[in-house]
Order: sequence, then C-alpha cells, then structure tokens
Amino acid sequence: MIPKLRFKDDNGNDFPAWNTTVRLEEISAFITKGATPTTYGFEWQIKGIYFFRNDCIKNNIFVYGDYSYISEEANEFLKRSEIRGDDIVIAITGDIGKVGLVPRKIKKANINQHLARIRIIKNAIPYFVYSYLCSNEIQQNYKKIKTGLSMAQLSLNQIRKTKIPVVSIMEQRKIAEFLMTIDQVIEIKKKTVIAWEERKKGVMEKLFCQKIRFKTDEKSEFPEWREKQFGEIISEFKEKTEIENEDTLLSCAINGIFLNSELFGHQRGQSNIGYLKIKKGTLVLSTQNLHLGNANVNMRFEHGIISPAYKTYNIVGCSVEYMNQWIKWDTTKRFFYNATTVGASGCRRNVDWNLLYSQKIDVPCPEEQEKIVECLSALDDVVEKQKETLCAWENLKDGLLQQVFI
Repeated sequence: MIPKLRFKDDNGNDFPAWNTTVRLEEISAFITKGATPTTYGFEWQIKGIYFFRNDCIKNNIFVYGDYSYISEEANEFLKRSEIRGDDIVIAITGDIGKVGLVPRKIKKANINQHLARIRIIKNAIPYFVYSYLCSNEIQQNYKKIKTGLSMAQLSLNQIRKTKIPVVSIMEQRKIAEFLMTIDQVIEIKKKTVIAWEERKKGVMEKLFCQKIRFKTDEKSEFPEWREKQFGEIISEFKEKTEIENEDTLLSCAINGIFLNSELFGHQRGQSNIGYLKIKKGTLVLSTQNLHLGNANVNMRFEHGIISPAYKTYNIVGCSVEYMNQWIKWDTTKRFFYNATTVGASGCRRNVDWNLLYSQKIDVPCPEEQEKIVECLSALDDVVEKQKETLCAWENLKDGLLQQVFI
C-alpha cells in the first residue's frame, strides 16, 4: 500500500512506509455480533440501556437512529455484545460492511444480531481503523461477499481476517486528527441543513394554519379560505401498462418518489405488466403505508410507472405545486392517519377511502396558493443548497479517504 497523501512527523521527517499488515483480530478483542433480547425472554423497556439496530449506521456514520431500551439485566446477559464509546460497529447482514464509530458519550449500550462489535485494544487508534474500514477498497471487498443463495452476509471470521496496515501511532494520530477536522465541518453542515428544515416546518405551520396571511399585490386582503372535502380536489385515474418495461420503473417512499434502482437492487415483482402510469403532477397515495405519510406529488419525473399497490390521482381543486407543499406538512400526516383503521394483523392500518375523501381541508384562492408556494419553494431552494454543500464536503472526505488509504 502506497498512500498518495502522506503526513510527516513533528520534525518534518517522513514516516516509515506501509509495508506490512496485521489481521484485525490481532489488534482487537472480542469481535462479536449482537442478539435480540426477546429471544432470551427479556422484554423491551420504556427506558434503560440503549439497544441499537442496523439503522444506527447511515453513510458509515453512527447516528441515533433506530433504537429501543433494554434492562440492565438483559444487557448483562448480552455482555459480549455490549458497546461503548470508540467501539466500531459493522453491518453483517443487509447493507453489509457499512461501519460506524460509536460516539464517546455512549458509556453503555448493546446491538442486535445484524451488527458486530469491534473493540480496538492495542497498537491502533479506533478512529484510524474505522476510517480504514470506510475506505473504498475495504467497502468494495465486503460488498463482493455473498453467502447463501440470496442474502449477503459478512461472517465474523471474515471481519477478523480483514487486513489492516501497520502504521505508527503518531502517523495514525495525525491521520485521525486530519479526518476528524473534516468530520467536524460535516457535522456543522448537517446541523445547518436540519436548522433550515426546521425553519421551513415552522413557516408551513403558520401559513397552513392561517396564522400568517398574504395580501394581494395591491395590499388588499385575499378571500377567506374555502372548506372543501379532500375528494373534491383530487380525481382518481388508473392507466395500466400492457407490456413489460413500458416506462421507467419508479418507487414511492415517505420522503419522495425515486427511481426503483435508487431504493432497491431489484424489481420487487417478477413482472411490471399492470403497473400504474404516472406523469408529472400526479398525486400518489400508498394503500399500505398512507398512515405513515407515504403520499407524494410527482414533481421529479416527466412520466414513469409504479406498483399497483398505490392509487393515482389528478389534482383538480388546487394547484399541483400547492398540493406538493401541503402534502408534506406534518399535520397532513395526521390527516391521513385519521382516515385509517387497525388492520386484521394489528401491525398495519387500512385506509377508509370514503372517510379520507370526505375529510375537509381549507383551500386558499389560486392567487394566495401561488404566494404560499413561492415562499415555501424559496425555503426549499435554501435547504437544497445547504444539502449540496453538505454533499460536497462528504464527497471531499470520501476522496481524502482514498488518498490516505489507496
């Protein structure tokens, strides 16, 4: 290994070449995977010890994502997979190989069976090892691993045998400090994105609750908002495909409409004949997850096809752009939830479509709709620019990782 980006010691001298490697197990202790507490008779708790699932790692960053709580007793029973600050966690099923460094503020937590814990005990700085495991070479090697017929799985033995370059502690520290500086900038950019998203939510609340009203260009009042049934402003249509791959395959998620390939590595069904055709401006409602907020206006694609597990509508009682903003208001999620009932399985909610269509909303006149859209779209532009800046810094770090660990 000959890195393109090298550091010098405090006297300006070159560090030794990276000519040797060690197995990860040689610098670690107890590379183990987690388990589900309920398998051993332990119940989930309202509070207690953090218990993290696979979703705690996003983009190779450990975040407070999907977690529950377990008791001290359960954690003691699962002591082998207990995690703490500076431990490394790695996904061993699903999106295998993604890694996260546990924040130092976590003193005691645990993980499920889809994650493994790596604890560095000698001759290495945890952040250095974590960064190396994030490098493209290691990530690609892990992605090539496949066991069984259909599900990729990373074994503990494969993790233990992962080769880590032998680098002096001083150079490791310099690399870690350098990359952590980039991380700090990225963290600031993330907080900026979140802050602007929260600002938009606040503005939406005031606008859609009519706590703030716009005036006409002549400074006069707009008419009062008209109460309408939801069914008055949408009109269902069904146009189905008749041949395979008739158009671009799309998928709908809570946070938008995407290419199917952006969310899944495969088509979820064997055939897409009978899929629904949509165009730009089509309202798409999920028949299965509407209560979770899976509702979108297609503003991204000129046309495409989606699963028949959705309903498709023309928007007829307000502007497409206004519906696109209103449908992502937090209160709208409650609007959809209120039109659902508990399903037979108890874990899903069924949509009462007649109830949904009869629910009422207040709709402003077209001119005020336009001003609301202009205001919220301007905030969207700011959020998008902040996200682009964040993405640029994340790409910079990825590039630096490849320079350091080529």
